[in-house]
Amino acid sequence: MSEDEPSIGTADDVKDDVKDDLGDDVGEQAERSASSKPRVWRKVTVVPVVLILLLLLSGGAAAWLYFTQYRPDKQTDAGVASAVTSAASDGTVALLSYSPDTLDKDFAAAKSHLSGDFLSYYNQFTEQIVAPAAKQKSLKTNARVLGAAVQELHPNSAVVLVLVDQSTTSKDNPDPAMASSSVLVSLSRVNGTWLITKFDPV
Repeated sequence: MSEDEPSIGTADDVKDDVKDDLGDDVGEQAERSASSKPRVWRKVTVVPVVLILLLLLSGGAAAWLYFTQYRPDKQTDAGVASAVTSAASDGTVALLSYSPDTLDKDFAAAKSHLSGDFLSYYNQFTEQIVAPAAKQKSLKTNARVLGAAVQELHPNSAVVLVLVDQSTTSKDNPDPAMASSSVLVSLSRVNGTWLITKFDPV
């Protein structure tokens, strides 16, 4: 065989070449795997952390909803609405009903439904205006609630719209004069009792 002719390797030579090639490929794959492990580990670590944060956030949101929405709703259920309506209706009747023969008793009954600045105003108003007029003209008024509806309801405050009929008699006009009116009654819960704090005709 001449020097210019290509040499044909033996079977052993071919095996050695294949091993070398396979060795190189395996080494490269091992290096790639080794370099990718930190990335995989970072992903595996990040996912649980994100889930924990999401759980904490959802737990905080649930707590916020409970204390700001659920608990106030539980404190303003149908039973509370009924109590507020009754307090507004009874207080309205007491405020607008009096007789010259029982003024002190009538005013005391009305005051038991009032609180705050409105109680102070009522004291002054009845002493200076209502009592003198009732005694001088024998004024007698009778109020009757036709209906009431809750306009606002919170754990410790409420507003009720009250529709009321009032009849008035006097020494000069013994026949009852009838008048209908609507009143926005604001109430506050004081030591567990709903009391009137504002009384605004509308």
